[in-house]
Amino acid sequence: MVRDAIRFWRNGQLIEASGFHPRTTLLDYLRLQERRVGTKEGCAEGDCGACTIAIGRVRGGEVHYEPVNACILLLGQVDGAEIVTVEDLASGGELHPVQAAMVSHHGSQCGFCTPGIVMSLFTLYHKGERPLSRDAVNDALAGNLCRCTGYRPIADAAIEACSHQPDDAFRHAKAQTAQDLSGLADGRDAFIGSQISFFAAPATEKSLADLYAQHPDATLVAGCTDVGLWVTKGMAELEKIIWLGRVAGLDVIEDSHSQLSIGATATHAEAYGSLAHIDPDLGELMRRFGSAQVRASGTVGGNIANGSPIGDLPPALIALGAELELRKGESLRRIPLDQFFIAYRKQDRQPGEFVRQVIVPKLTRHQAFRAYKVSKRFDEDISAVMGAFRFTFKGRRIAEARIAFGGLAGIPKRAMETEAAIVGVSLDDSFAWGAAMAAVTRDYQPLDDHRASAAYRMTVARNLVFKALSETASGQTLATRIIGQREPLEAAE
Repeated sequence: MVRDAIRFWRNGQLIEASGFHPRTTLLDYLRLQERRVGTKEGCAEGDCGACTIAIGRVRGGEVHYEPVNACILLLGQVDGAEIVTVEDLASGGELHPVQAAMVSHHGSQCGFCTPGIVMSLFTLYHKGERPLSRDAVNDALAGNLCRCTGYRPIADAAIEACSHQPDDAFRHAKAQTAQDLSGLADGRDAFIGSQISFFAAPATEKSLADLYAQHPDATLVAGCTDVGLWVTKGMAELEKIIWLGRVAGLDVIEDSHSQLSIGATATHAEAYGSLAHIDPDLGELMRRFGSAQVRASGTVGGNIANGSPIGDLPPALIALGAELELRKGESLRRIPLDQFFIAYRKQDRQPGEFVRQVIVPKLTRHQAFRAYKVSKRFDEDISAVMGAFRFTFKGRRIAEARIAFGGLAGIPKRAMETEAAIVGVSLDDSFAWGAAMAAVTRDYQPLDDHRASAAYRMTVARNLVFKALSETASGQTLATRIIGQREPLEAAE
């Protein structure tokens, strides 16, 4: 019951692809095989958006279109989906409403970035969120850079085109497309290649566990927002790739009264609402997480399992006391997330073992949470320092603290010395906070690289301790934030 080809829809036609190299990107396929050169290669690392295309998948019985960066998406990852490129939008000799609005508002000059911008707006057009705010447009376009035109006419075009409910050929074919895509969900494993070099897409957890046990040297890929750069920038010779995107149930999000369980392959876009419900700071963190393209592809489990010191989610989840569930063969084990990271790019993960889910405790009425991302630019940037704080109160005193930083050192980790210095401190005694700020220097050996100096990182980390305590004590954020103001906390009253 294993098939040797991936299957996807293009312009109403079923496409089967086999015999491709496991490292083949979707962008290379579109440009070199289909000769659809409207999709451009700019940065080749998922930052500029010139390669943006739309992926259609069935969720809840309906087709949902999301933007993705074709430059860092592997061809095999489109199995079971519809691919839409800029060449597909015009119908019957008429421009698509998004394209027409870009023309009427003079939203393009050199035009190199324009196809990617149009495709990002195409997915926004099909979200059906009305009325559309300028902030929503800015979020949708955060992953698309334009050096010539300027963003005002592009945003104006977006607001005009997306001010009405979708009415295009894709909307009219929605029911048939959903039926066609549902027909591709055959529940069969896909294996393209040989035992030496392959792209595999197991359909069940058991298939994944068995295959990974046989090939522990294979590279696991979920969204490919990190591994894609290994291919395009590092020229990594990845010969065995196991894609997790077809594993049934591995993307399930279960929301109970006391905790949130997030399957490893749940994307950041899918997890956004549940995480934001835990605390507004988590919502703001996820809104600034990469771009719409990255959030549509990147996964919660991938952000943890790759062991990057600059992943934004691990510090926040560590501060919340999250646990990780891993699987190897038929065996499951749980560990605190803060114990998963051992050293730079090294985790407590055995050969053949994979991340299954992360379990995140929710806040109680006597707890407060704060998370801050400090980066050179506001949107689509890697954190210089990412700090997260959870305080548990007894009256106005801090009875327990969990603090974690990412981007500061070689791994995301708790600030144990800082936590100890905070316990017992009163929210009304700001002079006592100095000991906790000083303790940060004993918790971390800060990185010194092109993103920030070690001295800058340490200064920021110490200041974030004060910021978190100050905001929590007063319940006021107007003086400390550009956006994301918070309501006063019951625990601080």
